[in-house]
Amino acid sequence: MQVSKWGNSLAVRLPKALVDKLGLKEGDELNLVAARSGTLEVETKEDQRKAALGRMAARNWTLPPDYKFDRDEANER
Repeated sequence: MQVSKWGNSLAVRLPKALVDKLGLKEGDELNLVAARSGTLEVETKEDQRKAALGRMAARNWTLPPDYKFDRDEANER
């Protein structure tokens, strides 16, 4: 892959085979993490969500059946 200038940023085009393997579509958000020197790990938001749910399940932690998340209420100060 070649790094290209895109506005004030740099961009990399992903090969179709990698896009298909990761199940990516336009608009998906990715996290790139430097795993080792010169190595990147790619994680989608969906991967993060599944991992978090897996960690919650491993702790046998569940929400009450009547629990409803209210973002506005959570952000009140």
